[in-house]
Amino acid sequence: MAKTVEHYPKPLFLGSFFLLALLIYTGLHAYDTLTWFMETLPVMIALPILAVTYRTFPLTWLLYGVILIHAIVLIFGGMYTYARVPLGFEIAQWFDLARNPYDKIGHFMQGFAPALIAREILIRGHYVNGRRMMHFIVVCIVLAISASYELIEWAAALWMGQGADEFLGTQGDMWDTQSDMFFALIGSGAAIGFFSGFHDKLIKKAGQNENSR
Repeated sequence: MAKTVEHYPKPLFLGSFFLLALLIYTGLHAYDTLTWFMETLPVMIALPILAVTYRTFPLTWLLYGVILIHAIVLIFGGMYTYARVPLGFEIAQWFDLARNPYDKIGHFMQGFAPALIAREILIRGHYVNGRRMMHFIVVCIVLAISASYELIEWAAALWMGQGADEFLGTQGDMWDTQSDMFFALIGSGAAIGFFSGFHDKLIKKAGQNENSR
């Protein structure tokens, strides 16, 4: 038991159980079950991957925290559908917006979280030489992920027809795809611009811990 606690700290246990409980609750109260499943599928895939890789490649606590926030955004987007999330209606009132902007929060996080994930993997794996080149590649990875997600939405639209409206959440915006990718780009820029220095310190500390084992 002591070995298990050593390898899986209490915060990670609590975060994992919280997300599992949230998945169950939102799945039971979802506005549209298929949309909920499609929107939360990345969380269902990520949780076991993070659990399996923790012993061999534990991430920094910053990254685990960002992944947790991103997962929460995805789960509530799946529960209500992005066009109906109450927080989005509140934000629309605050800024006098014509549509529910919650999906833009999701796409911002779609850039923010993967940027830090890619950054940490590239730095710790020594895959890229040069800070500028690394950040360029990180942004390219984020845009590739965002574009891939838009292709998945397009495929869903072809497969589901009118039933894909809840999943797409375009709310009549003909430029929704482009703005989604733009917000992912903003998210990656924010992650790199505001958190690089702090992230570097945590990565350095993680490397020291690995070398001391």
